[in-house]
Amino acid sequence: MMESCPNPSYSVSAPFIINDWFFQSMYQLTSEPPAPLYQSHPHDDVTSCSEGGLNLQRHFMFSQKLNKEKKKDMADSTSSCTDSSSSQCNNSSSSSLRDITYSVLQLIHWKQPKKSAAAFTFSLLVLVSVATLSVISVVSYLFLAFLCVTITFRVYKSVIQAVQKSDEGHPFRTLLERDISVSPESVRHLADQVLIHLNWFNSQSRRLLLVEDLVDSLKLAAVMWVMTYVGAVFNGITILILADIIFFTTPLIYQKKKTQIDEKMDLVRTRLEGTLYKLQDKLPGAVKRTKVE
Repeated sequence: MMESCPNPSYSVSAPFIINDWFFQSMYQLTSEPPAPLYQSHPHDDVTSCSEGGLNLQRHFMFSQKLNKEKKKDMADSTSSCTDSSSSQCNNSSSSSLRDITYSVLQLIHWKQPKKSAAAFTFSLLVLVSVATLSVISVVSYLFLAFLCVTITFRVYKSVIQAVQKSDEGHPFRTLLERDISVSPESVRHLADQVLIHLNWFNSQSRRLLLVEDLVDSLKLAAVMWVMTYVGAVFNGITILILADIIFFTTPLIYQKKKTQIDEKMDLVRTRLEGTLYKLQDKLPGAVKRTKVE
């Protein structure tokens, strides 16, 4: 004869009714909510022990499922936060590179004449010094000049503070407290950009050196032939000095005589394209340039 469970009104009624209400409220939006722990019959005061055990097991399985879903949601939120933070870091690194490029273009185009003049004078002085002296001597003289300026200014400010009995602190405090560390994201973004240009250079070099297109390879040969005469007249430092002068003076000349320069450039481009087309027509049919539309 099966033993019945004790009367729920005396021993298990109150706690299981509260627990049943909690699970019913947690799963009230589901299509099949969990059954109550003890289902009381309208004409029976005693519930079945087997049904109560099954309901307890069902509630335990539902609670485990709920914990798993919570852990999964927390993991998803953590991964989304990590992805968003990494994207923000990449955006910040790319924005910093864009800021540097914009600052260089501002210097070259003389948007701020004082800074552009200082940058042009300093770069030209360094290149001329490297042309006459060794690189080690130039670097040593630059550091010595910089240290002379900073040490003199530091001693001067210390004397002024001692005379005036003021407590202004280190004169370069703001510069010392500034964060100048390079973030790993910036280095990674720069390495990605360098890798893109390196792959492009490798592919173009292979295409030109292995004569994939005869006309382009002939252009490269002509340029290299001209560069042999340039190398016989100028060395590398002289070319850098000329490039520095061209970079800083060409924008000024172009701004003043933009219309005349555009007309001349269009004329030169038209004649050069006509010459190339004539040369291409004289080549054999097997080596002519084929343009894929």
